[in-house]
Amino acid sequence: MSTTNESSALPFLEGRAHLGLGSWHLGQGRRDWDTEMQALIAGVQLGLSVIDTAEMYGDGLSEELIGDALRQLPPGSRQPFLVSKVLPHNASRRGVVRAFEASRQRLGVRCIDLYLLHWRGSTPLAETVAAFEELKAEGKIRHWGVSNFDTDDMQELWRIPQGRNCVVNQVLYNVQSRGIEYDLLPWCREHGVGVMAYCPLGHSDLIGDPLLAEIGDRHGVGGTAVALAWAMRSGQVIAIPESGSAAHIHDNAAALSLKLEADDLARIDAASPPPRRKQPLDIL
Repeated sequence: MSTTNESSALPFLEGRAHLGLGSWHLGQGRRDWDTEMQALIAGVQLGLSVIDTAEMYGDGLSEELIGDALRQLPPGSRQPFLVSKVLPHNASRRGVVRAFEASRQRLGVRCIDLYLLHWRGSTPLAETVAAFEELKAEGKIRHWGVSNFDTDDMQELWRIPQGRNCVVNQVLYNVQSRGIEYDLLPWCREHGVGVMAYCPLGHSDLIGDPLLAEIGDRHGVGGTAVALAWAMRSGQVIAIPESGSAAHIHDNAAALSLKLEADDLARIDAASPPPRRKQPLDIL
C-alpha cells in the first residue's frame, strides 16, 4: 500500500494536507519565542496547514505563540486549520464555553476550526457534546471531536444525542505504537471519524531510527519523513509532529510527497509488527 496525503477521506479539512504541526511544548522556553514562531510560519508556508494546540499546553502559552504566528503570516495567506482542546475539568456545559473563550482570545481568532475534549473526566459525555453543539450552532467552532478515546468510549459517544457529529479522535500513534490498528482505527474508518496522530515520531526516539533512515536514504528524505508518511498511509490519519525548529519542520514536510512502497511497509511491519489482539490505548 502506498502513502496518500489526499484529504478526500477527511472532507472537513477542505483540501488541506494530512500533515500538521503540534505544539505541546512550544512557547515554554525550550527555544526563544521568535524562533518557534518563525518555525510555525515556515511550516504553514510549506503546506503543514493544520496546527494543533490545547489550553493545557503551557497553561495557554502555546496558544499565545500560535496567535502571534497567525498575525505574522503574509497577507493573503490561507489561514491554517486550528485545533484546540478543553481539559476534562472544564468540560461542563458552562466550563466548555469559558475555556473556549479563553483559547479563542489567546489565539486571536473568532472561530476555532476543531475543538476537542482532551480526555474523559467526570462530566457526562452528553453534557460536553451539548456544549460543543452550542458553540457550533453559534459559529464559534466549525467541528468538534475527542482525544484519547478508545473503542468502547467511541461506542458510548455514538449512543448519545448528537454524539455522531464527532469528526476526529486524536490518539497516540506511531511506528512503535500500533495498538489502534486492531480495532479503534477500523472502527473510526467505518464510522467516518478521522484519526489525528499525536507523537507520530514517538518521544523523538524515531528520529535517527536506523531502519527508517535507511528507507529514507533510498527515497532521498530523512527518517522522520518516512515515519510521518507511514502514519498517514491510510488517508484516514492526520499526523501532527511537534518541532520548534524550521529546519526540522522542513525535513518533516518531505513526507507530503513521499510514496512508500510495499517493500518499505513490509520491512517496517517486520521490525514493528501490527497488533494481533486488543491492546490498552497508549496515552501520554
